[in-house]
Amino acid sequence: MKTTLFFTTLAILAFLSSCSSSIHRTSLIEANIVNEGKFSSVKQRGHYSYWSDRVSNAALRITINLSDQTAYFYRGGEKVGQSRVATGKEGHSTPPGSFTISEKVVDKRSTLYGRIYDAEGSLKIADADTRRHTVPEGGKFIGCPMPYWMRLTGSGIGMHVGPIPNPGSPASHGCIRLPREMARSLFEKAPVGTKVTIVH
Repeated sequence: MKTTLFFTTLAILAFLSSCSSSIHRTSLIEANIVNEGKFSSVKQRGHYSYWSDRVSNAALRITINLSDQTAYFYRGGEKVGQSRVATGKEGHSTPPGSFTISEKVVDKRSTLYGRIYDAEGSLKIADADTRRHTVPEGGKFIGCPMPYWMRLTGSGIGMHVGPIPNPGSPASHGCIRLPREMARSLFEKAPVGTKVTIVH
């Protein structure tokens, strides 16, 4: 009797845990969807960022919406995913317009923004801008990491992994930050030449 009760309790707990939805708003669902019914259920699991890309010959295209801080992914006329993003904050706005991915680098560091250390290795400026701050003699500048970098402009605007501290609000120096899993998936799926439209 006790054994039956124990296994029944375990089954109920497993069922309840499987019904709970994630509260991590930048999580990514990897799904291989085969019909519209399943596609709808994926979107209703409580995940804001998801990818449900089908095998298709249609080119991937991306729309970044600055108003709702979201990237939308399409193949042909079909939406195949979306992601939280953090675009440029006040004074560092992300430019609207039509762009293409012109360069991809897995491990890139910023040449503009980062940290400045003195000759002893002590941090001097945590949010340094190489156009405004100078490196002390014997010191060094270490650029911010921008993994899975996908360049959009010649002036250094692109998409890459980065923190999204307040989902729905801009936070970057102009680039489009994505959650790590989404940036990695997008880097793999979006070849150089992929169209990216940034809208308000």
